[in-house]
Amino acid sequence: MKIFAIGMNYIQHNKELDGTLYKPERPVIFTKADSSLLKDKKPFFLPDDLGRIDYETELVVRICRLGKSIPARFAHRYYDAVTVGIDFTARDLQKQLRQAGQPWDLCKGFDGAAAIGEWVSVDKFRDIQAIHFHLDINGATAQEGCTSDMLFKVDEIIAYVSRYFTLKTGDILYTGTPVGVGPVHINDHLTGYIEDRKVMEFNVK
Repeated sequence: MKIFAIGMNYIQHNKELDGTLYKPERPVIFTKADSSLLKDKKPFFLPDDLGRIDYETELVVRICRLGKSIPARFAHRYYDAVTVGIDFTARDLQKQLRQAGQPWDLCKGFDGAAAIGEWVSVDKFRDIQAIHFHLDINGATAQEGCTSDMLFKVDEIIAYVSRYFTLKTGDILYTGTPVGVGPVHINDHLTGYIEDRKVMEFNVK
């Protein structure tokens, strides 16, 4: 199983990080280690040596068949379910890595950094590019977004990633975070929603 993730895919989040509205020339792709996957309501253990850890709530897509160099017009055939996930980010470390022009593996791929909820069939939705999702922390909404605001759409991302990697059944794709990221703290209770359906729940320890 491979875990792909997209950076800088919502314009207001780009301003949040860098102070300006912009769209990258092409999708910003990074990967996470399989040991970063956090599921089944297991707690997220806050690392004590990585500084500030931010939540980044995202729509996550599940790949359902083998594919390579997939045309965007056929990409919808290659995923069958979505959920909400959190791309946990060691923010201080990320700033250091970005300034040095280095990869993001250490700040994005540490153990537990890819929280994921329960899968929902794409058949439940009219349009994958019109899905609302949000994260609640301790009962209050902390971040929300809609896939209509993506700079690169799901099918475009799959076409692009599959140029470089063969996609396989069970691979997952984090599609980017909207504006509103922030830090998590010990004893926080996180719940993630697609539309009004709760699909993710766990505690920070």
